[in-house]
Amino acid sequence: MMNTESKRRMYLFLLVLVVSSTVGFQGWRTLINNFAVDVGGLSGLDMGLVQSVREIPGFLALLAVYVILFVREHRLAAFSVAVLGAGVALAGWLPTTAGLVFTTLIMSFGFHYFETMNQSLTLQYFSHTEAPVVMGRLRSFTALTNIAVGGAIWIMTRHMGFTAMFIALGAIPLLAGLWGLTRNPSDSTLPPQRKKLVFRTRYWLFYALTFMAGARRQIFVAFAVFLLVEKFGYSIQAITILFVVNNVINFVANPLLARAVNRFGERSVLSVEYGSLIVIFLAYAWTDSPVVAGALYVLDNIFFNFSMAVKTFYQKIADPKDIASGMAVGFTINHIAAVFIPFMGGILWMADYRIVFLGGAAMGLISLILSQFVTRQIEHAGNTTRLT
Repeated sequence: MMNTESKRRMYLFLLVLVVSSTVGFQGWRTLINNFAVDVGGLSGLDMGLVQSVREIPGFLALLAVYVILFVREHRLAAFSVAVLGAGVALAGWLPTTAGLVFTTLIMSFGFHYFETMNQSLTLQYFSHTEAPVVMGRLRSFTALTNIAVGGAIWIMTRHMGFTAMFIALGAIPLLAGLWGLTRNPSDSTLPPQRKKLVFRTRYWLFYALTFMAGARRQIFVAFAVFLLVEKFGYSIQAITILFVVNNVINFVANPLLARAVNRFGERSVLSVEYGSLIVIFLAYAWTDSPVVAGALYVLDNIFFNFSMAVKTFYQKIADPKDIASGMAVGFTINHIAAVFIPFMGGILWMADYRIVFLGGAAMGLISLILSQFVTRQIEHAGNTTRLT
């Protein structure tokens, strides 16, 4: 049985890496669209290509299972954060399509491999009831960090150029990752993880929900902010304010969401998420109001956090030795559609941007139908901790 001290060490280790990686990634997200449009002159098609490339490392996340044959999970997590920081720091030097593809690829390898290890370690070190709470707390710290990043960018835009901002934001995860390489928060009493890819038919619903989440997420990540910038003329300051509003709400909402998962169960939480997303994507397609579009983005961002229920669902049905493999396989499945949807969406955008968001609504409907099988799967796995 793992002791409290081991859990505390791992929680603090993950907290430092989560906060620092958030600084780099949120900074990149805040700056990249305006940097691409204002400095690089990129089109919607160009940005679709950049966002598609960004998802290739997520598609290759399954290789993390083989990397941990040689590198322990916590060391891979720390190294990945350092790589993320290096990619962000380099981005401001290369404003061309090719340059952004290159730096985005570096940043994305770091981001996706860290997220794979972060989720794996969280599900291994914390129980079924603890894991949602820990995820909620870490996401709240992520939201708080995002607020700080928004404030910092607001100030930096008045005194610094894009290149200097990218360097400053990338340096923090780079240094934190190097710090993490000197730490050892692991616990030798944990069940050893299988160092190979494991596909099991009993995990089919986790695979399906993960695939659909990856598909619809790309509509949000690749095109929601781009819509605000291109169609509604949002400035970098306006985008920053929007990110801050999102994260103030998420700071409060994430712990509540974690408790909702424990109280109402994954099926109820996921049903609310997918039903709401159908409405949001339809509204994206038809609104002509910049205020409504901004409000939709805030709502979209809130429901994005409900995806933690997919991970806790997997934790309840999985063999404990399959956690690391499951997170790696899940990330790859999540990014199968993500590799081509942004590029295809960019092509469709050139014809009519509404098609992109109508496709997102259709994905939400499919996910809603799939989520109705969650309770049956948990009960079939012999887990009776759900209340509904």
